[in-house]
Amino acid sequence: MTKHALFVCKSCNFSPTQRDYMGERGGKYLFNQLSKLSENWRLKSEFVIEELDCLSACKRPCTVAFTAANKTSLMFGDLPPLESAAAILQLCEQYYASTNGIVPRQERPEILQKGILARIPPPPKS
Repeated sequence: MTKHALFVCKSCNFSPTQRDYMGERGGKYLFNQLSKLSENWRLKSEFVIEELDCLSACKRPCTVAFTAANKTSLMFGDLPPLESAAAILQLCEQYYASTNGIVPRQERPEILQKGILARIPPPPKS
């Protein structure tokens, strides 16, 4: 099966009103939480979890994006870094299991039922 990716913006502020938490940007904190939680995760070999410098959603911190070949890419913002890591990995599992990358809103973890910033379809097949 195709490798999947979760991208985490490491430069996101901790919240719209707070830049850092314990000396760390919110996005970096979230990435570190995801890295710890995914150490023994059953889909660890199927997902690349990567931090990026910026996902250009600065007014909607924290921001993550899900992508895989032949699937719609999903981007979410407004994620609280202290509470989101487990729900993000749960959505990774749902995204992985989907055939087209679409996970219906009502089936996503509650914290990810809002805050969707983009649904980008895969390139057309030639």
